[in-house]
Amino acid sequence: MQSILCHFENHVLTLIFNRADKKNALTREMYQQLADALIAAEEDPEVKVILLKGEGDGFTAGNDIADFAHRNEGDNVAEVVAFMNALCACSNPIVAQVHGVAVGIGTTLLLHCDLVYSAPESVFCLPFINLGLVPEYASSYILPRIAGKRKASEWLMLGETFGAQEACDYGVVTGIVPANQLDEHVSNVCKKLAQKPSFALKQTKLLMNNEQDAIQQQISTELDIFLEALGSEAAKEAFDAFINKRPVNRDKFK
Repeated sequence: MQSILCHFENHVLTLIFNRADKKNALTREMYQQLADALIAAEEDPEVKVILLKGEGDGFTAGNDIADFAHRNEGDNVAEVVAFMNALCACSNPIVAQVHGVAVGIGTTLLLHCDLVYSAPESVFCLPFINLGLVPEYASSYILPRIAGKRKASEWLMLGETFGAQEACDYGVVTGIVPANQLDEHVSNVCKKLAQKPSFALKQTKLLMNNEQDAIQQQISTELDIFLEALGSEAAKEAFDAFINKRPVNRDKFK
């Protein structure tokens, strides 16, 4: 079974996280598949809109902890970087359709989408601190600018869940749509975008994305610290506790 599904119709490329049994947790292989699809779409003039969504009852639970826990020492998670860069470099508008959980990169990737629509019951979380890690994907740069430093500090330093209304109020989500209307609403948005003139659509996005140099620099800075944090005792303890479904040993989690 393919863990990333690709569907193309009427100039809209839909990329679907397809690990519903694992809450669509993303593996390094899935990141590479997403990167490859986005890069290929960039070269295809028939693609005008990218839609990201999740199969089953959630958007994505973020990184597959077991997959990342077993990475080789010194591994720079190139597949994740490839995806991050491809999403940032995408010249076509990106729409995200969120339902259920959006954890970790499931939330931070939304910061690089142009339009985000969520079901009312969606739950967002930036739990990096709880894993002994630091923010990633320029979330430490973008969130204070769209949500304010106080709210960004709450999300990133406490690592607690927050709901769709809060995500919408602070700019992470464009709008909230009843779950039974979400598919139709997002489909209509994508159709409208696909009917716009390609040059004007791409240039409008480019004109608004005028902080890309700073964002790329922050992504690089965060990644260096993130990889260092992955090797810390706190992160190793958090990962082991998660995988073995046991409480964290607070003597190690410092």
